[in-house]
Formats: sequence, structure tokens, C-alpha cells
Amino acid sequence: MNFSLIICTYQRPQALLKLLNSIQEQYLYPHQILIIDGSTDQNTEKILRENQFENLECFQVSEEDRGLTKQRNFGIKKVAASSEIVCFLDDDIVLTPSYFENLISTYIEFPDTVGVGGYIIDDVEWRESDIPKVAFDEFYLDGWKRKLGSRNVLRKKLNLLSNKPPGYMPDFSNGFSTGFLPPSGKTYPVEFFMGGVASYKADLFKKINFSEYFQGYGLYEDMDFCLRASNVGKLYVNTNAKLYHYHEEGGRPNKFKYGEMVLRNGWYVWRVKFRNPPLKAKFKWHATAWLLTLIRLGNVVSTSEKKAAFTESLGRISGWWSLLWNKPKVPR
Repeated sequence: MNFSLIICTYQRPQALLKLLNSIQEQYLYPHQILIIDGSTDQNTEKILRENQFENLECFQVSEEDRGLTKQRNFGIKKVAASSEIVCFLDDDIVLTPSYFENLISTYIEFPDTVGVGGYIIDDVEWRESDIPKVAFDEFYLDGWKRKLGSRNVLRKKLNLLSNKPPGYMPDFSNGFSTGFLPPSGKTYPVEFFMGGVASYKADLFKKINFSEYFQGYGLYEDMDFCLRASNVGKLYVNTNAKLYHYHEEGGRPNKFKYGEMVLRNGWYVWRVKFRNPPLKAKFKWHATAWLLTLIRLGNVVSTSEKKAAFTESLGRISGWWSLLWNKPKVPR
């Protein structure tokens, strides 16, 4: 299957180079690599001139096309007509050599799918277990256990933890991310996955595109797109399609703006899935929002990054209050 890769980047030339070097080591190489550069300098262009990569095209966009969702939509227009699959990677990713081989094979194994997500390797310790019985602070799925983490343990005590599988949104939102899928090597059905490790059938973009409601950094734009895509066809995560996500600091918004986006964009994607949630779900969404804000505020004391924690907390508080008089408009 022919496939194109779109990498949207902003002010991260060294991180992008690491990603491209890992792409060179792939067992299955993209037929087209599109770099959509929103940088305001020439450093990305310079590093790509100095390091040549097969099948690569670079486009530096103007202000009107800058921002994650705008850059993705720009890239989709440049995809080769022969491509059956369009892949997306964040610019601070490093792939394992079999990533594309395993990702693309999922479309053959599950022909009903419209999208497949990759699996981020992290530092979480998973243990295989034949016994589904778990301690209060543990999570179990498909023969594997892991610790919940203090934040989720507190949510569990307050009955604010999702009862849905990872990758599915409960009616009060705030579900388990696909990071809670175990490293089993299996492929799991989901209704959302991370946009920075995503792929979709090219035909899907004849029906939907990335929403430009999400300006600039675009927090939760991936969930918005996946929730709408899951109404068209099935989505999966292949836990054999492995990669690393290094969360580069460059190009990120300030912490106050990020905190506002957590609340406002979080509310928006919740209402994309549930237009009119029941009163209990509304209460649980707002209770979770305030609980997580208080936990983040507590990081002012418990972590060394006191200023960042305080600033983000103020942004979350501002974002919540803004919902009272200026809710985001969710398209019908």
C-alpha cells in the first residue's frame, strides 16, 4: 500500500532531524514525506539542505496557514494521488525500525478501519498477570497490570474515574488514554488516539478535515478528529507499531495559555461526542476539571517547577470561568 507521511513542525530543527534519521532506518519506507514547516526562521530549511532524505518535500507556510490543524490540512492537499494511507507524526518522535511495517499491515488485517494509531513506549512498568483481581491503586487489562498513579487513584476514590476501556470517552469525558493499553503486541479497537502518531485512509479526507477551531498549538485537535472519524469507520491502535515521544519544549505555548486550552478545548471535544450529556455527566466533568486544577496547583509545593505549575493553574481557572459566558461553538 502506498503511503504518505506528513510532519508538521515549528521551530524544532534538531528534533525533526532525529525523527528523519529514524525514518531512514525503517523496514518499510514512506513513498512521500511532506514537511509542513510553520517556523518563522530558516533553520529547518537549512538543516534539510544539509541532510538529504529520499522522497522528501518541504513547504514553509505563511502566517495564514500556520498552526497545527492548518498545517495538516495544507499537507493533505499535497498528498500524492497514488497514496492510499496518510500518516502523521509529531516532530519530536523517534521511531523503532518496524513502525511503518506494523502500522500499514494493520490496514490489511482490519480492512474495515479508517485509521490506525501507533504505540508510544514510556516508562510505565507493566506486569503480566493471569489474575484480573487488582489492588485499589492498580489497573488491569488483557492479562497485564500497571499502577494507576496518584491522580487516578484520587479520581477513583471520588468516583470520577472512567469505566470505559482505554481510547473510549465516557459521558463525562476524561477517559483513559491509549497509554493504558498494555504492551501485548495486539491491536485494539478505540475511538481516539494521539494525533502525533496517527494514520488514516486517504479517502477519509474527502469526508472530513482537521478543525481549524483549534488555533496554533491545537491541544485536543487529535481527539476531535478521531471522534468524528469513528463515526465514519473503525479506529485501532497497533501496540506493535512502537515509537518514542520526547515532548520537546520548543514551540509550545506559554503555560497560562496551555491551561486555558486544557479547559476550553477539553469542553469542546466532550461536546463533539456528547451534544447534550445528562446532568450527572455535567457534574462529573466540572468536578474532574476542578480536581485536576487543584492537583496542578498543588504542584507549586510538590515540584521544582513552581512558576510553571502556578501559571498553568491560573490558566485552567481562567478557562473554566470563561465557559460560563463564552462557551466554544460546536458545529452541528
